[in-house]
Amino acid sequence: MGMKVGIVSDGKYGERAYEIIRERFSTEWIPAPYVESPVADDIGLDLPECDLYLSYVRHPDIALSVIDMLKPVILGVSFGPGFLRQAQTINPQVEAPVTMCSLEDNTPVPEINEFAKVFGKPSFVVRMKDQYTLDHVEVIRGSPCGSTVAASDGLSGSEIRQSLLQNYGLRICHWCRAPRFGTTCDKEIAGLIHVTELVRAIRGVSPAAASRVEQWVRDMPKIHPRKIMEGR
Repeated sequence: MGMKVGIVSDGKYGERAYEIIRERFSTEWIPAPYVESPVADDIGLDLPECDLYLSYVRHPDIALSVIDMLKPVILGVSFGPGFLRQAQTINPQVEAPVTMCSLEDNTPVPEINEFAKVFGKPSFVVRMKDQYTLDHVEVIRGSPCGSTVAASDGLSGSEIRQSLLQNYGLRICHWCRAPRFGTTCDKEIAGLIHVTELVRAIRGVSPAAASRVEQWVRDMPKIHPRKIMEGR
């Protein structure tokens, strides 16, 4: 029997991920209360049994209720490194990727790795029509929100140049469900990750095409000096 994934959401995030993830894993939608007060008392969160939980709740106390299940948990909404350290003292099977499209299958948690083989840091197979023109882009692994597949559709037949990648990054931002300039997750970081990984795939089949844009890609993180200084 395959792995069962539970999507825990208080209503704002997770619906698109649920629709995408259920195509590959047995998936259950689990509603959670939305609490505006700083402290959530008497939560009473009743979670069905799952092998892995994706938490899209926006209150740290409710996220801790998911973590208290002592099952593998991916925090789709993160609350910063301090919260993650606290969470991992309760349950070491917790991961909080910078974005859901930065998750890789190299964690200490087998269930998270199984999930991340399918959803996470984008991976592509690229075919070229000629030295500088894409023939086909196949998404091997992509974001659970569906932005990787949606934004990559239509790249075939395009010439590799900076304007193409800028447009691709903007399309990722359009489809991405993260907030703009978020504290621990944002659309701009998602766009940077996707452009970088697409160019990595292009480099493997056409170094000449990649050389056109690699300097620009290397300069892109300078747009986010705070995140770079924080090691993100």
